[in-house]
Amino acid sequence: MYYVYCFRHRKTKDFYYGYTADLRRRAREHGPLWQLMYYEAYLAEADARRREQKLKDYGQARSKLKDRLRESLK
Repeated sequence: MYYVYCFRHRKTKDFYYGYTADLRRRAREHGPLWQLMYYEAYLAEADARRREQKLKDYGQARSKLKDRLRESLK
């Protein structure tokens, strides 16, 4: 299983998007200042990479995700 994720920095409110095969390990690596806001699971690594790239390259994809998380981001 591969995961596309979105972390948010607790102080600066910056976002970080990525993909991994081990979401728990990745969360530990980011540390306590980064909060997992969202993730999607994929069976194929290529699908996860494609989605990660879309989130990183296209503002509209990020905007739609942030709109989905509107209440969580308050």
